[in-house]
Amino acid sequence: RWFTHFYAVSVLWNGFLLIWLIQAQFLRGSLSSWLQHLHHALGRASQNKDTGNEYFSALLVLLLLWLHSFRRLAECLCISVFSNGVIHIVQYCFGLGYYIAVGLTVLCQVPANFRNGEELSVQICWYHIIGIVMYIWASLHQHRCLVILANLRKSKSGKVINLSHSIPFGDWFERVSCPHYFAELLIYVSMAITLGFHNVTWWFVVIYVLFNQALTAVLCHEFYQNKFSSYPKHRKAFIPFVF
Repeated sequence: RWFTHFYAVSVLWNGFLLIWLIQAQFLRGSLSSWLQHLHHALGRASQNKDTGNEYFSALLVLLLLWLHSFRRLAECLCISVFSNGVIHIVQYCFGLGYYIAVGLTVLCQVPANFRNGEELSVQICWYHIIGIVMYIWASLHQHRCLVILANLRKSKSGKVINLSHSIPFGDWFERVSCPHYFAELLIYVSMAITLGFHNVTWWFVVIYVLFNQALTAVLCHEFYQNKFSSYPKHRKAFIPFVF
């Protein structure tokens, strides 16, 4: 349940950055001086002719990141049923810092000279469409899997009846023990695609998510196997048919 704080911070902070980017380009709003300095420190003076597309791609990714955080916050508050587990203070602080840093990572993809007084040439590219479609697909499956997990602790009327662990079935649970972690990875991959594949910085974020989610999935998979003797042997821990 402490993850709820992470998503709340992400909604507020990345929502602020999103509004700033929209204001900066489309509404010509005034910018906070500290945010201007931060952006110039993180950004780069790009002379690329595709500056408009780089800006638009970053804007889309920041929007997707905000939507993802908002959905996860709503699920934590309204759907998920948490046990009485606790979180280490170091992990808690790291989680808060992560969602602030990941928004700044998107911000630094915007060329530092994107506000040069000229209208940017923005167009929707094929990788924007592929990325958004993949994002929606992965998000829907993640939501379904989280609903399945929550329903294991609820009665048919929706009342919470226990906090114990049970074997989940349905959707991607038929192939892997932790499909919601696999969907998380796909969501970050979809953002990398939306940035145009070539953005090395964001692929480092994807690699971090890969190892983080894979480790958690393996621990959960081993927990299921140790707790339930009848646990399906064909299920993988994280990636269907692979790992």
